Amino acid sequence: MSEIPLRAAVITVSDRVHRGVYEDKSGPAAQASLKELGFEIVATVVVPDEAPAITDALLTWSSKAELVVTTGGTGCAPRDLTPEATMPVLERLVPGIAEKMRIAGSTFEPRSWLSRGVSGLRGRCLIVNLPGSPKGVIESLDAVGMVLIHAIRLANGDTAH
Repeated sequence: MSEIPLRAAVITVSDRVHRGVYEDKSGPAAQASLKELGFEIVATVVVPDEAPAITDALLTWSSKAELVVTTGGTGCAPRDLTPEATMPVLERLVPGIAEKMRIAGSTFEPRSWLSRGVSGLRGRCLIVNLPGSPKGVIESLDAVGMVLIHAIRLANGDTAH
């Protein structure tokens, strides 16, 4: 089987970043971690904490990349809507990825258990909700990086183990 491309899109979900009153730090952290894993970053997008905007970005980029990650909007605040916007886009859940990120994060930050992030597949694209803090993004991708690559290969028909 030919090598499966590793293209990733990073979607930052933040009202403040979208309005330009806050610098995006989580998106660049995700980009750097994904590049270290061998991904080509094909898009970086900032959307407000609004379900339709999040869903639209996921639908757009899931057809153009093998991995789409979101940063932010996974907590318990009223405007944390990323999981709710992601669920209708997913065709198959891959809950172990989000579970592993919560477990890994909890060793550094007990509040990681409050993350409601989800992960799953839309077609051959893996979609993962990451935390909103740069530290949380890095720790999460460190915990699941190689699993993401394996999941993408499996989703794209590579059955070698």
